[in-house]
Amino acid sequence: MTSRDTPSFLRRLGRATLTLTVTGTVMAGAGFAVIFGLGILNERATAAEPPAAADIVPVSVRPILIEDGYTMERRFIGQIESRQSVDLSFELTGKLVEILVDEGDRVEEGQEIARLDTDLLIADRDRLLAGRDALAAQLEFAEREVIRNSKLSETGFASDQRVDQARANRDELRARIAETEASLASVEIRLRKSHLRAPFTGTVAAQSVDGGETLAAGQHVLRLVDDGATKVRVGLPLETDLANLETATVQIGIERFTARLDSVRPDIDPITRTRTVILSIDHDAGMALGRTATVILDDHVSASGAWVPLDAVSEGRGSLWSVLVVDDAHTVRSAAVEILHAESDRLFVRGTFKDGTPLIQSGPQRITPGQTVRVVTGG
Repeated sequence: MTSRDTPSFLRRLGRATLTLTVTGTVMAGAGFAVIFGLGILNERATAAEPPAAADIVPVSVRPILIEDGYTMERRFIGQIESRQSVDLSFELTGKLVEILVDEGDRVEEGQEIARLDTDLLIADRDRLLAGRDALAAQLEFAEREVIRNSKLSETGFASDQRVDQARANRDELRARIAETEASLASVEIRLRKSHLRAPFTGTVAAQSVDGGETLAAGQHVLRLVDDGATKVRVGLPLETDLANLETATVQIGIERFTARLDSVRPDIDPITRTRTVILSIDHDAGMALGRTATVILDDHVSASGAWVPLDAVSEGRGSLWSVLVVDDAHTVRSAAVEILHAESDRLFVRGTFKDGTPLIQSGPQRITPGQTVRVVTGG
């Protein structure tokens, strides 16, 4: 090293020494500041009161009860019909002179509803009555002739032929009177059939004629329905247990009525593939015929499961559902369930739980599995 390089080396050495010294001083100051600050924070943390422990959440539970099945309410749509209805008509041809009822009128059994013109029948009856009276007078004379000729024959003043002739005349008159009586009976029957009467108590539903027409035999005049007793016609699946119909319920509007099985048709409806059942309603309030009625049947479904409140079920992963249960250590656990049947406020489910396991009845969204809770039975 030359004498010219010595001052330069000394200056560099001095600057490096100064730099190291300053750096060390700064680091020492920083370390002191950190230690001092930690001490202050520790003193403040020690002086502050610790937070109070959170209260254990109370939950309402009830035991899960395993059952062997559930009852499902099934509904079938039917129609209200009258117990009996008939299209009334005359058996005879004739002129309709009067209809005594209107549509909607209620009539009693035997009440006259309409009648035909009977003038010709009355005239025929009068003719037959006059002819019968004439034959009766002739018969009276013939009876006396038989008696007279019989006495004369006994004394020899009349032949047997004369007696036989008198008897034949008498017998012929008797036969003609019987024939006239039969004709009179026929006229009386036709007169009765010219008056149309109600076969049962009911209401006039439809009227096809107005009066004054000449009707053919069997031509429809009006329809009469029995609105005192009501029945429901409904189609039920073939697998329906008819024993359930002994206590069937029929809902009409908002009202429910008890119904009993009246009859079952032996054939199957070719369109709906159902069996037609007729139910009688224990109600005589004159319901509107043709109205829709709902037949409600209770059908028992065999399946192992339990009823749980609707609020106790929450959606799990995928398509599964879950409920929260409490174990012996009062710790919340999650149980996966499958919904078998749903009603308005409860579900019938099966899942990973045992009979008698405490179930959290509501509010599963505020509890998490693994959380310790305070059990309130039925609260």
